[in-house]
Amino acid sequence: MSKAMEPDLQSPFSGSGGDTAGKEWRHPSDHWLRGFVIDNRASLGTLAVFIVMMAVFMIANPTVFTTWYLYSSVLTTLPVALFVVVPLVFVVTCGEIDLSFPATMGFASWVFALVVQAGYDPFLGIAAALVTGVLLGFLVGSLVVYGGLSSLIATLGMNFLLRGLIQIINEGRSMALTGLADSSAYKIFSSQAYGIPVQIFWAIAFVVLSAMLYNRHRFGAQVKVVGDNPDSAKQMGIDVKWVRVKVFVFVGIGAAIAGTFSVMINFTWWPTAGDGYLLPVLASVFVGGTPTWGGIGTVAGGAIGAVTVSFIQTGVVAAGLSGFYVQFFNGLIIILSLLGHKWNQARYR
Repeated sequence: MSKAMEPDLQSPFSGSGGDTAGKEWRHPSDHWLRGFVIDNRASLGTLAVFIVMMAVFMIANPTVFTTWYLYSSVLTTLPVALFVVVPLVFVVTCGEIDLSFPATMGFASWVFALVVQAGYDPFLGIAAALVTGVLLGFLVGSLVVYGGLSSLIATLGMNFLLRGLIQIINEGRSMALTGLADSSAYKIFSSQAYGIPVQIFWAIAFVVLSAMLYNRHRFGAQVKVVGDNPDSAKQMGIDVKWVRVKVFVFVGIGAAIAGTFSVMINFTWWPTAGDGYLLPVLASVFVGGTPTWGGIGTVAGGAIGAVTVSFIQTGVVAAGLSGFYVQFFNGLIIILSLLGHKWNQARYR
């Protein structure tokens, strides 16, 4: 057989290809755009839900939704939720859950308020709050990992215990920190720049760094492996217990930052600080596309989920409906998002 008639065994289009001869075969998913969509379909699905929701709200009341005041109001409080939602993505990916973060927010912000009220620099108060968050996160993680307790029950119990301790010591009294507005810490972390709340920039930076930690760092890879198959993770040389403790510590850090920002926004510490964030934050994680079975998740999706949940209450009221509809639409958006994610991505476990 002559060389001209020999089949080309190296090419998938051997034999006939005038146009295909000499071209390297590539899978359709190798295209950068298709690959981006496949890799980020959970986040993009959450973004689609948010865009549709905002379009409905804008049609219902274009006057309100075309003014900056509405968005400025949401951006003022949204960072508080983002600082907790993102670390919870790590916890859920690891196959655990943390219900103690509202009390950690309250406890760490209480420490911050005590330091500021005593006349010390607010930066020292922020450092004290962060140390408190780390210690509480380590305590919660140790109870779950080394104590062998269910994360659901242990963290729920810690939430009640810490909240009760705050109430016992303070007897329901709040702390007004009016002098905080003149501090450099407030100007750096919680003022406004060109009409935009500064704290949203800090929250975005936190989301970006956390996304890099989750997707590009060894710690993020370990969290995913531990959440997917702890036994395989052990055989790979990963310290499974320590990884699980670290995700709870990360939640403690995020909760401490969130609590501190909430105090700087309101100039007041309340004994119930953090109480109202439990269900919206958990909803944001799952609306964002992080499934409950562990091993996979999305930080960007969680952040978009937090934005979506934050706009629901404002949008419902601005659209002309009474506040009684807020809970209904919260549930509707959550259920529709979860159904969309179930259809959009395969269940790996």
